Amino acid sequence: MNRFLDKPLQYKIISVCVLANIIIFVVNIFLLLGINSMSTEMELVYQDNKNLNQLSVSLSNVQDSMTEYLSSKSSDSLTKYYDNAQRFSALTDSLDDKITDLSFGRMERNIKYMSQNYLDQVSQTIEAKRGRNVEKYRVYYENATTMYEYINAYITSLNLELFVNNSKHYSELNTAFRHYEFVSFIVITLVMAGNILIITSFVSAIIMPLRRLADSANEVAEGNFDTELPELTNNDEIGTVLNAFNKMLISIKQYIEKIRESMEKERYMQEKELMMESHLKDAQLKYLQAQINPHFLFNTLNAGAQLAMMEGADKTYEYVQTVADFYRYNVNGKKEEATIREEVTLVDNYIRILNVRFAGDIGYDKQVDERLLDVPMPNMILQPIVENAVNHGIREMGDKGRITLKVYREDNNVCISIIDNGKGVSREDIDKIMSGHWQHKEHQYDNNGIGMDNVISRLRLYTENINSFNIFSEGENKGCEVTIRLPYNDAH
Repeated sequence: MNRFLDKPLQYKIISVCVLANIIIFVVNIFLLLGINSMSTEMELVYQDNKNLNQLSVSLSNVQDSMTEYLSSKSSDSLTKYYDNAQRFSALTDSLDDKITDLSFGRMERNIKYMSQNYLDQVSQTIEAKRGRNVEKYRVYYENATTMYEYINAYITSLNLELFVNNSKHYSELNTAFRHYEFVSFIVITLVMAGNILIITSFVSAIIMPLRRLADSANEVAEGNFDTELPELTNNDEIGTVLNAFNKMLISIKQYIEKIRESMEKERYMQEKELMMESHLKDAQLKYLQAQINPHFLFNTLNAGAQLAMMEGADKTYEYVQTVADFYRYNVNGKKEEATIREEVTLVDNYIRILNVRFAGDIGYDKQVDERLLDVPMPNMILQPIVENAVNHGIREMGDKGRITLKVYREDNNVCISIIDNGKGVSREDIDKIMSGHWQHKEHQYDNNGIGMDNVISRLRLYTENINSFNIFSEGENKGCEVTIRLPYNDAH
């Protein structure tokens, strides 16, 4: 299309005229094909009557050949009977036997089934005659003759009804053919009018860019540089002039716009620099405040552990050292990624601390595949889940509470399950937790500020999988299982 528009004006005018004539020719071809199609359909109107006539003649041939064999019992008459019966059977097989509400369809179906029964009667008559069973072949012959007369009458009745219906259809086709002739005349007239309209529109399209160019030039001459640019439709003689004018106007507008943008950008950079300095100072202050207490507590615990070791208090040393290791992970937890081994160790230390506080009431089991411990995962994930299981699952169970930690592989995932035998979680609460809409105070963590919504969000961002975190509970007092799925790479 673009190549055509880039051609000289003379070439385009001639091409449009030729195209108009081709359209008229193609429309005429389609109209002639339609006329031929309707003529063919009119010729096939009485095809059903022709088929029924053939079926009637074939039925008579079967009856005559059977009668001839019964009277002569010659091999020629028997062969003739078999040929006629085979042709009649083939014609009846072509009849439609579908169940329908249409009377024609029911009659055709009845003729087909009666014809099959008639052929069976004729065949039994022939066999009885060949077996010289006079009594039987007379009965079969009378039955076959009765069915022959009934089928013949049925075919005649259907043929008459079809003839009436087909005659009506033929009249309708003839009327439709006359309408088609009238419509064809209208179509030809409209196509010719359309061609005239196309040529007129094409000429107007050639003149329109020149009019727009003149209007835009007047606007620029009056000092309006924001005037609408004439649209460049093609690269012919008119397009060359439009392109030169548009480039000149765009260059002027771009120069003015660059000056404005330069001034605005300079002012924006100054404001941004002041804002960045303010945010940086605020962030540095908050970071220092956040570091003071954990580091102070960690150093104090280390000093207490050393003092217990020097005094020979081994259990006190082990406990204080465990607490120190627990807080060392938190102090060094500024990195976003850890390994499963580090997270499991943090859970081990956390359980030890709780068992000292609660006199060993919390049962703790591990089923860990050691080959998977170096798989990376986000840090500070498992401990908040275990803390939630203790606080809201088994806290009130005394020494009957138990936490089970499992690490195993499932297909291309590493699965970490934290199971408790506590009071369980309702389906409604699970849905709220998974959607991040759980706001109840008792489900938040005063210890480290990390809630389940934070854990779920970080896991989904890390794995890019919305199903990386799942909660399962069979109901009240039936425990709860939290399952984490991490992508597994064989390189691990």
